[in-house]
Amino acid sequence: MSRCSSNSCVMDVAVDETIQAIFSLFERYGSSDYQGEHVTQTEHMVQCAMLAEQEGGPVPVGGGAAQLNHTHTERSSPAVVLGALFHDIGHLVGRQQEARRMETDGVNLGVTGHEIIGQEFLENLGIPRSVSVFSKGHVDAKRYLVYKEKGYYDRLSDASKKTLVHQGGPMTAQEAELFEAEPQLAAILKMRQWDEQAKDPTVQIEPLQRYREMCRQFLLTNAA
Repeated sequence: MSRCSSNSCVMDVAVDETIQAIFSLFERYGSSDYQGEHVTQTEHMVQCAMLAEQEGGPVPVGGGAAQLNHTHTERSSPAVVLGALFHDIGHLVGRQQEARRMETDGVNLGVTGHEIIGQEFLENLGIPRSVSVFSKGHVDAKRYLVYKEKGYYDRLSDASKKTLVHQGGPMTAQEAELFEAEPQLAAILKMRQWDEQAKDPTVQIEPLQRYREMCRQFLLTNAA
C-alpha cells in the first residue's frame, strides 16, 4: 500500500473532514421535526435539493434587480443544489450549539438566527459563497417577497408566517434595494419557492449519500 504524501491526497483528507463536519449534523439532528411542519429537517432539506435538480434554476442576464425580468432556466448547478440542501443547516448547527430557539404560543419554531449561524458555519469550513449564500438568502428572500409581492404573505404556511415575526418581518424599502443588488438574486428567489414546496411528507427522498458524493466532487473541483 503506497503512502499518501502528495498535495492531492492532503486535499482529499481536508475535503473529507469538511464533508464529515457537515453530514454528521444530518446524522445526529436531521431526524428531528422541521419546525411546525409534517416532515423532518433532513426530509425538508433533501426535498429542496431534489426540487433544485428537477426544476432547474434561473440564469441571470445582467445583474441585481435586472435578473428578475431577464432570466432563462437551465439545469441547476451543483452549487445551487448544494445551497438548497444546506440552506437550513443552521438549525442543525444550532441544535449542536444549544442555541436559543424561536417560539410562538409555546410552539418551537427552530433556532433563532439559523440563517446567519448556517452561513457562518459553511464559510468557516471553506464552503464557497456560491453555496453558503442560500443560508441567509432564503430568509432574506422571504422578507423581500412579503414586502414586494402582494399576496405572498397569504401563501406562506402558518409556521413560516410565525417565523417571519422572529426574522424581522417584511423588508423595508432600503433593505429591499440592497437585496436587489445581490448577484445571485434570481437563484435565491427560486430557492425560496423550493423552500415553501419542500414540506411534503409523502415524498420519497433521495439518499443523503448521493449528495455527500456530489459535495465531495464539488469541493475537489472548486478547491483553491
